[in-house]
Formats: sequence, structure tokens, C-alpha cells
Amino acid sequence: MSESTTASQAYLCVVCGFIYEAATGWPQEGIAPGTRWEEIPDHWVCPDCGAGKTEFKVINSP
Repeated sequence: MSESTTASQAYLCVVCGFIYEAATGWPQEGIAPGTRWEEIPDHWVCPDCGAGKTEFKVINSP
């Protein structure tokens, strides 16, 4: 992805439908609100189904 994630972007897991919102983060796993997608470790997986980051796609943008 060539653009940086902004706080209003969200990413959809195409496997299970889980949505990661940058503005909300995922505090349950230590990802603070406002954490851009690019800042999430590559080994992070979907908390619902275990899919890797490559299985997510942008669903909105500023």
C-alpha cells in the first residue's frame, strides 16, 4: 500500500469480516487508538479468525 493510513481508515478481514479501525485501535492486544495500519506488527493476526494482515483490505478513507 503506497498511502499511509489515517485515523479515519478501517480495514476489513476478508476471511471473517472483522473490522480494524485505526481511530479505535485494538487495546485488548496493546494496539493504542490512532495506530496506523503500517505500525501494526506484520505478525499480528485477526483476533476473530487468525488471518494475517495480508487478508485485510481498506474499506474507507478520508
